[in-house]
Amino acid sequence: GVWTTIDQQGAAFMTTVKPYLGEVGNWLLARSAQIGGGILELTLSIVFAFFFYRDGPRLAAFVLSLLERLIGDRAQYYLDLVAGTVQRVVNGVIGTAAAQALLALIGFLIAGIPGALVLGILTFLFSLIPMGPPLVWLPATAWLVWQGEYGMAIFLGIWGMFVISGVDNVLKPYLISRGGNLPLVIVLLGVFGGLLAFGFIGLFIGPTLLAVAYSLLTDWVGSERARNSR
Repeated sequence: GVWTTIDQQGAAFMTTVKPYLGEVGNWLLARSAQIGGGILELTLSIVFAFFFYRDGPRLAAFVLSLLERLIGDRAQYYLDLVAGTVQRVVNGVIGTAAAQALLALIGFLIAGIPGALVLGILTFLFSLIPMGPPLVWLPATAWLVWQGEYGMAIFLGIWGMFVISGVDNVLKPYLISRGGNLPLVIVLLGVFGGLLAFGFIGLFIGPTLLAVAYSLLTDWVGSERARNSR
């Protein structure tokens, strides 16, 4: 059958790539510090979210009064803009994690991985941190290699790299941009720029800063046009 042919070809392929598996292990080891940092940042974000939730109304009132002194009538608009952007980022992170978990579950079921549902739940949890999903699908792929299921190992490796991990780069910016008036390119710059500059917390900082900057520029251009039209 088709899978028998793929399995035979996979055996030859694995013989070729086995010398490079050590390099893959070194790559994973090098990324462990980054993943650990992501877990720490996620923990700090949860702690901050708790205090913001508890003291949110009082903090919002203080920020609103401060903004009213600085920018007047537009204060409430910018406060709502920041709150809405953060809410969309949260929805984007959770929605993308759910999509990655579902795609991972489908891949695990096709590949015949035992405990696919548990691994799908783990994928959801690990999707909340940068570089998280490979911590689930890479060991599953290695297990298939150890079992001699080379065809399924190749399938799961490709599925994990291009589907499970790849959907994050497309779906997350799209979900964050939904419901707002920001162009998708601004959201993309905010998401990836924030992640590169600040790590996981930058996922919130980047889009929020660019949303405020974009709105400030829009207001400035609008005021200039109104002034010139007089």
